[in-house]
Amino acid sequence: MSIAQRGLFIGNRGIIHDPATKTLLGRRWTTKAWLICVLDYKGRHREVMGGRSWTELFFLDEAVALAAGHRPCFFCRRAAAEAFRTAWGKAKGGQAPSAPEMDAVLHEERLDRGRKRVHAITGPIAELPDGP
Repeated sequence: MSIAQRGLFIGNRGIIHDPATKTLLGRRWTTKAWLICVLDYKGRHREVMGGRSWTELFFLDEAVALAAGHRPCFFCRRAAAEAFRTAWGKAKGGQAPSAPEMDAVLHEERLDRGRKRVHAITGPIAELPDGP
């Protein structure tokens, strides 16, 4: 599905595309660190699916990226990542965790017995409101 709005963030789940054909592969991640990055960082430009580097995923906003299981990047979004980490520590009643500790927990929550967790929609879809 395509929408006219432009996304505010880019996501990273590792290399999940074929650089020769620029098509997605069957796998949906190659790393536990699913990041939310800014689109523009110090003037750097990436060609989408341009090579053997991570596959660009685009998010309309941070809420969508967080709902997809990503966390803020400590490289390009340091303040947001630190706030996320601090909130995590407070919510869990302990110290602010390291990025790999958060990634391990988030990754485990994405899985159901080692496979991608699938969420079923319950209730009649007809009851969902139309978007704007």
